[in-house]
Amino acid sequence: MKITHKLNLLASALLLSLSISITSCSKDDDGDKSSSHVCTTCPATPEAMAEHNNSSKGIYKGIVIGSSGTIKFNVANNNTDITATLVLDGDTILLTSTITWEADQAYVAPFVGQYNGQTATVHFHVDANGDNATITSANIPGHTNAVFVLVKETSNALIEGYEGEYTKSDSETGTFNILLSKALGKWGGIAREDGSSETSDIDGTISQSGTIYNQDGHQLGTLNGETISGTFTESSGTTVTIQANRTL
Repeated sequence: MKITHKLNLLASALLLSLSISITSCSKDDDGDKSSSHVCTTCPATPEAMAEHNNSSKGIYKGIVIGSSGTIKFNVANNNTDITATLVLDGDTILLTSTITWEADQAYVAPFVGQYNGQTATVHFHVDANGDNATITSANIPGHTNAVFVLVKETSNALIEGYEGEYTKSDSETGTFNILLSKALGKWGGIAREDGSSETSDIDGTISQSGTIYNQDGHQLGTLNGETISGTFTESSGTTVTIQANRTL
């Protein structure tokens, strides 16, 4: 089971308009997460086809916490395949659905695959016009507390996924994973303190130069290439350091 968070980058609100505490940013624990990071499998341009921008067909991208990972749905983007790829802690799970796509209808389907010899199922829903893409439930062996954020990519707005961690001067550490669109100047995602089952929604803006702000306009860090990094101070006086790399 899981909790799903929805971010619609095409809606007027674009990302979650929440009053957030900056406690939810992070720094990576992997030594290879540096300013030279390059995601060799990540596309440089949108994969979504223009004819599907206002349809339930297309590409949907998401990030996961509970462990950490990404998910990408292809709902007949090439007018044939209906598949999904879920990556959790470096393990890739290929998912497929037998539910056919129908014009002018919401697309609701279970995506099923094998993970460590067991069945993994992710239930997907999106409105007929491509809005409100959601994972309504999921059963992933060994990942009972998985939390998802999912958005639809369009032909003029590439969606990128970043996985990272944060460290605080009071010794708190945690994970933060976000989706961002440079074309739209927006980002949003989820964060979780290590050892906790609770998540926080996080979002904000990103400038053309790569400066990342929260919704209150406070600078959190910068995007350099495919790496996010930064250090900032919370209102409590606690210093937070974040770092994340693109993985989707």
